[in-house]
Amino acid sequence: MNILVTGSKGQLGSELHELSVNCGKRQFFFYDLPELDITSHELVDSLCREHGINVIVNCAAYTAVDKAETDADTAYRVNRDGSAVLAECAKEHNALLIHISTDYVFNGESWTPYREKDPASPRGVYGKSKWEGEKRIHQIAPSYMIIRTSWLYSAYGANFVKTMLRLGAERDTLNVVNDQIGTPTYAGDLAAAVVTILEHVDPDKLYKETYHYSNEGVCSWYDFAVAIMDLAGLSCRVVPVASAHYPQIAPRPGFSVLDKSAIKQDWGVEIPYWRDSLASLLEKIQTRA
Repeated sequence: MNILVTGSKGQLGSELHELSVNCGKRQFFFYDLPELDITSHELVDSLCREHGINVIVNCAAYTAVDKAETDADTAYRVNRDGSAVLAECAKEHNALLIHISTDYVFNGESWTPYREKDPASPRGVYGKSKWEGEKRIHQIAPSYMIIRTSWLYSAYGANFVKTMLRLGAERDTLNVVNDQIGTPTYAGDLAAAVVTILEHVDPDKLYKETYHYSNEGVCSWYDFAVAIMDLAGLSCRVVPVASAHYPQIAPRPGFSVLDKSAIKQDWGVEIPYWRDSLASLLEKIQTRA
């Protein structure tokens, strides 16, 4: 099985790269900008032909949530149009498309975990562009799996955990919102879930599935920050504040907990508790320091 991974230098792509060395007969091909722009049909098609691709794992996305509000054209070009190009190439090469999406396709007004079939109602440009990308995949790709995730972090790239570690070492106190509820996702765990799917997927079967994946448990950003300081041994005091006291350009979901029943049932994926995964990530960072 030959697997093309887009966005290979991002958080999830980097974690997949780490895991790929132990994947036996599965051959991974990792690409990112500038070598691969997912909005270029010519480039994607060329790589699919060159490597005889059976599966495309799309980790590429425009994820700058606030910047998207003033750079909507780029957000839609990558998240909507890029998804369409990958779906078209997957169709032309009889490949399965595994596409990573987001909790931002929901409006965040629920107070029960979102299931895959709950109606999408994105509020900001980022969420709307990702939802449009999902719809293009539904329309074009004969075989696909969409995996929505939330609050992604890892040892790679920029993310909330790394920001908190930096600020926690620099400051005595930090204000963090306590009225946005969700679940952190360690990209290493999500990568492991993708690998599990790749190990069991039937190349002769057509899939039309949407799944949710985050770590287990529920917390606020405040709870998450407190856990980071605690597990990292930082003395910085975290102060809970309302979102109204920390205005941001793009709207954030008030509640974005995802129901993971389907991916666990269909693929036997075991999902760790968020605080345990955070501890694993911090240990990994400290070991590399």
